[in-house]
Amino acid sequence: MRDFRQFDVWSKAHALTLNIYRQTQDFPQCELYGLTSQIRRSAASVAANIAEGCGRQSDADFARFLNIAAGSVSETEYHLLLAKDLGYLAEEAHSQLEPLAAEVRRMLAGLLRRLQANNNL
Repeated sequence: MRDFRQFDVWSKAHALTLNIYRQTQDFPQCELYGLTSQIRRSAASVAANIAEGCGRQSDADFARFLNIAAGSVSETEYHLLLAKDLGYLAEEAHSQLEPLAAEVRRMLAGLLRRLQANNNL
């Protein structure tokens, strides 16, 4: 088993989630169970899936959860774009969050490539 806190990608994903929670505090009340909930859940899912994968016994299971995390970060990127286009998220906030999400996606892809190369997955 691995300690998820030792992975830079988990730290970045956690920071992204914290930033998204802060930025969505002022979203319209009517979006509380809509976009606000969706963007928070997809962001939190990234770090949570990395952590869950670290708790699994096999590298194949770890890779499966990293793939799920990659899907969640892509979902988060879309929600960020939607929030910006709806006017809920300021352009400046989007310009800070979107590159962080893209970096997490790239880091996940790199970690997956290394894991697959080392284990012939």
